Amino acid sequence: MQQDTVNIMAKLGVKGFATENGMLVNSPIDGSNIAQVALASAQQTDVAMDAATVAFLQWRQVPAPERGHLIRLFGDKLRQHKMALGRLITIESGKLIQEGLGEVQEMIDICDFAVGLSRQLYGLVIASERPGHKMVESWHPIGPVGVISAFNFPAAVWAWNAVLALVCGNSVIWKPSEKTPLTALACQSVLSMAIQECNSVPRQLSQVLIGRATLGEQLVKDARMKVISATGSCDMGRKVAPVVAARFGRAILELGGNNALIVCASANLEMALDAVVFGVVGTAGQRCTSTRRLFVHTDVYPAFVSRIRQAFAAVTVGDPLAEQTLVGPLIDSAAYEVMQQALIDARKSGAVVTGGQRLDQGCAAAFYVRPALAEMPEAVKNIITETFAPLLYVFQFDDLNTAIAQNNAVPQGLSSAIFTTDLRQAELFTSAVGSDCGIANINIGTSGAEIGGAFGGEKETGGGRESGSDAWKGYMRRSTSTLNYSNCLPLAQGVSFSINEAMGPDALSC
Repeated sequence: MQQDTVNIMAKLGVKGFATENGMLVNSPIDGSNIAQVALASAQQTDVAMDAATVAFLQWRQVPAPERGHLIRLFGDKLRQHKMALGRLITIESGKLIQEGLGEVQEMIDICDFAVGLSRQLYGLVIASERPGHKMVESWHPIGPVGVISAFNFPAAVWAWNAVLALVCGNSVIWKPSEKTPLTALACQSVLSMAIQECNSVPRQLSQVLIGRATLGEQLVKDARMKVISATGSCDMGRKVAPVVAARFGRAILELGGNNALIVCASANLEMALDAVVFGVVGTAGQRCTSTRRLFVHTDVYPAFVSRIRQAFAAVTVGDPLAEQTLVGPLIDSAAYEVMQQALIDARKSGAVVTGGQRLDQGCAAAFYVRPALAEMPEAVKNIITETFAPLLYVFQFDDLNTAIAQNNAVPQGLSSAIFTTDLRQAELFTSAVGSDCGIANINIGTSGAEIGGAFGGEKETGGGRESGSDAWKGYMRRSTSTLNYSNCLPLAQGVSFSINEAMGPDALSC
């Protein structure tokens, strides 16, 4: 793995990243060390924030379509290096090679979106209540943006944030997960290739800082970072949010997702089966949108759950670089231990558990597991803790309203789905009294999202929105301006305030 990684990094133009005394980077595929990388010091981080501020002051003056030109070139570079970058993502994060390539494609897609956006950073013309007045709303660059990303999407989540921040006129500092720093360095190198072909791009417009939690804390606390976009656990969000709020900064939080899927009696069960299995095993269950809970109508429960059990037993677990593999490794031993404890707890609650055992792939330091199914007893109505692993809790239901209530009765609110061919059930699920999640799908699974829609969730998921729709507004500041082109100065709300009356008959009047 190490030589493969070195070759890829060289192909992607990454130089001088390795150090003998740095942080170890291991591949979850076989547990081997693939690199050591230098950690940024507190002083280097401070210098980087100063540089980001200088770059912002220059970049905000560049016309938005010209900023979009940089992003177009970046998308072209990603297309050229898609195979190498996708393979690196797989080596470093353990996700399937198809998922690694898909992540690069997601980066390309958000670049295409942002290029179009560069000519559509629209404000509004608002009707004024005063005669001879025009009121307009404009959007302006806000300042340096800090991106803190997680291991499970080591490139795409940064791209969601970075290309929008850049096209909106901001500079970016990226603190990637310490588990996947090589992907960050490679992405930065590809972006640098595009920057070299552009005019009017300031130095240090985009920077990567490798470090542990203390580095992230430094970015979060510093008022120079006008926006902090952080992806991670709910616990991380509880630490980030109050610190950013205390300095009146802006936080975009994408946190945990204890996602549920409901299968109604009318559902197309073949489609539902595919959605459930991929939702559980995709990225070895380590997606924020992975399917964690399943509510199945009593009429179809026995047959449908039996098929899930068979599918979990049949899916190929192994080397994620092999095309036939459907389930890759967990990221590390800690993830494995958390999964095993969750299985122990499920059995204690009376659940019937199948799967979940560790598989011998000839790598003592790698953690491959069989997907696990926990059929919950009637007395247990829900699971409120998210386990980042291929583990599915299954419940029966008779009444859809009850299933929707169970879907909502957890702290997290990211993704949800229903499988039904009944229009009334579908409309109920997506109504104001339906799913309370940021994503509510019909006849597709919980896992995966297109870049065209704003991505994010409610409650302890953080309320942030990234990627499509109007998520770009999170990286800009709003300005409302009123222009008076009359010869009078009427006040809003009909307020009367006359200097002329106070000054007497000799006063000037309009």
